[in-house]
Amino acid sequence: MADRIVPFRGISGSTLKLIAIVTMFIDHTGATVIRAIQQHPAVASAPALRALWQQIYNISRDIGRIAFPIFCFLLVEGFLHTKDVKKYAWRLFLFALISEIPFDIALKRGWYDPGKQNVYFTLFIGLLVLIGIRWITANDTRNLFLSVIPIAIGMYVALKIDTDYNYKGVFLIAILYLMRYSRLYQCIGGAAATAWEVPAPLAYIPVYLYNGKRGLRLKYVFYWFYPAHLLLLYALKTYVIPALPL
Repeated sequence: MADRIVPFRGISGSTLKLIAIVTMFIDHTGATVIRAIQQHPAVASAPALRALWQQIYNISRDIGRIAFPIFCFLLVEGFLHTKDVKKYAWRLFLFALISEIPFDIALKRGWYDPGKQNVYFTLFIGLLVLIGIRWITANDTRNLFLSVIPIAIGMYVALKIDTDYNYKGVFLIAILYLMRYSRLYQCIGGAAATAWEVPAPLAYIPVYLYNGKRGLRLKYVFYWFYPAHLLLLYALKTYVIPALPL
């Protein structure tokens, strides 16, 4: 008897989250570990090796461009389905604070860099913008044009404190929310809003295939994975790579 063909039923929210986590890890590995390998004396003094690791670095960063648009989409989905948006916002803000030192030591020059803030702050500001849009349009959808007010404020704040992806990230979150009634238009709008960073628009292929189901319960996986993987990469780039006889 022929094997039964199981129809493709789309991608669950947990699968999307795992795609974003894996691509983010590859991106940050490039920005930390691979960069440290490039700076290793044995590699820096060998043109062929240096060129090889530069290619690996470029590929890792390109793969990583897929992560952020997916996280923004999942933020919008979380906002639409959460039972307590206040708890959602406080959770994002808490992990923004927890992740700041790991972010700075892994991706910046020291344990505290006031000039750059981690991506949780971008997501947190984006969530506040969505709350503002929903409040403005709650009683009259004709107020939709007033949504430009919270969007502009959020973009300004993100730019002022220089969060990861800053105003561009907040704008993307707003676009994904405003176009939420059509997955096709949502993906087109999101791709257009991230066209400045190729190949980020490719993220909307799995987003388009999202089936609206939660999938595995991975509620806190990303929350803790973000600071934890940054600490791991910091340890690798600082203590392991320099000691290797490359």
